[in-house]
Amino acid sequence: MNTSRPVRVLDVRDLPPPEPMEQVLERLPGLAPGEILCMRHRREPFPLYPILRDMGFQWRVRTPAHVPFEILIWHADEPAPEDPA
Repeated sequence: MNTSRPVRVLDVRDLPPPEPMEQVLERLPGLAPGEILCMRHRREPFPLYPILRDMGFQWRVRTPAHVPFEILIWHADEPAPEDPA
């Protein structure tokens, strides 16, 4: 990912439900201003999106070659991360 902001990677591809949701929700309160959480998942976590919105976060979904889904999560009052070059 091409960004100057700190990125925390959370790989939940091998976890059974509901652990991916639990893992990401545990980490969000500790996400510092300016940081991005990059969640790597084997499927798109649609139930997570309304929770993120309610908690004050924005997200972007990417589908890079090395992982089925990457969900980039950041504080809603901050700019979106840069797109990769």
